[in-house]
Amino acid sequence: MTKPFVSIVEISTLHDILVEIKSLFSFHIYNFINTKDFLYQRNNNNLNVLSSIIISKKNNNFLLSSKAINSKDLILIDSPIRIDQLLDKINIFLIKKKYEFQSQLNIKNYIVNLNTKTISNNLNSLKLTEREIDIILFLKEKDLPQSVITLQSEVWNYSAKLETHTVETHIYRLRKKIKNQFNDEDFILSLKDGYII
Repeated sequence: MTKPFVSIVEISTLHDILVEIKSLFSFHIYNFINTKDFLYQRNNNNLNVLSSIIISKKNNNFLLSSKAINSKDLILIDSPIRIDQLLDKINIFLIKKKYEFQSQLNIKNYIVNLNTKTISNNLNSLKLTEREIDIILFLKEKDLPQSVITLQSEVWNYSAKLETHTVETHIYRLRKKIKNQFNDEDFILSLKDGYII
């Protein structure tokens, strides 16, 4: 995740204070003098604004009534507020956001959630084992098919006791689960040179 963004809506004084001490934190700051400008940027898919944490006053009813705003991205404050408390709040929000961002990966037409160990599309969801997640993540990073021997050494950290059919059995079961749940036989392809996503 790149440097995060914090949008300050209708609290220009707070923006000015944060700009003065910006060396204390590692996020970009946007200042919006009015809520309409902020919502306009959001509605026009300004990605930095879309992904930002939003700070505004508790009585900003126009912002609170907007369906485009997720309450998980919103810090509402009453004046006055201690700057160290606000920075703590911002940092907690950013950590949560980073955690959520890192927990979900888009792979083909699916979202793989590393926290819940699930793979899902718009209609269905499937629980995965830790080893199945490891296989998917390993194959996702590779541009070429991966042999059973490579999977054995990289995903299973190779053990002389591990037989190649163990790897093949895991992948067979994973492919079958995905086929049964999503009717997709092409998520993990079995090619002459090995397996690929």
